[in-house]
Amino acid sequence: MDARQAEIRRRAADDLRTHQVVLQGHFDYGNGFHGPLYLNPHQLFRSPSVIWRVAQDLMDVTPWDMLEQADVVAGPSTGGALLAHTIAGLLDGRRPMARARCEFAPFSTHEGTLQLSPFYASLIRGRRVVLADDVLNTGQTMARCVELVRQAGGTALAILHIIDRCESQVALPEPRVSLIEYTAPPNVAARECPMCASGIPITQF
Repeated sequence: MDARQAEIRRRAADDLRTHQVVLQGHFDYGNGFHGPLYLNPHQLFRSPSVIWRVAQDLMDVTPWDMLEQADVVAGPSTGGALLAHTIAGLLDGRRPMARARCEFAPFSTHEGTLQLSPFYASLIRGRRVVLADDVLNTGQTMARCVELVRQAGGTALAILHIIDRCESQVALPEPRVSLIEYTAPPNVAARECPMCASGIPITQF
């Protein structure tokens, strides 16, 4: 990582805290676990100018040869799709006007499973795709997106994330780029939570 990329990542981390994307406190995750960290990337999408800035930062730390080859940028609804749509638009602004426009494809959820509609599957066929999402957790969402791209006859070039929680449980052979890497402290069962035992109230936001 060169000095410019290091500065971009440092500034982006400050921006995420400023916009309350990374929150620290005592959180009840609603699944029986408590922990000291909450990641809320949807805070970024409240203002288009903020996600434009974050998307540009993510592009600036991504090798240009990955982006330059992209015909389509795709992402899962909602956060990933908004990020992918923004990157596709910004990418055209960095490439020659004579080049074919970069297009966008969203993955939607149907009955709990990510799907790619026939319209967008036909758009991806035979084309090179960069995948984007807001947060990488277990990696299962991106693994499903890569599978759908391949089923549609496309080629997955790279996977971009705003935040990588360094908890991926799935092997993703495609190159991965994240703006921020954040190793989250371990969560604990609510009944064993030391913050509860100490009387620390649940953080409200």
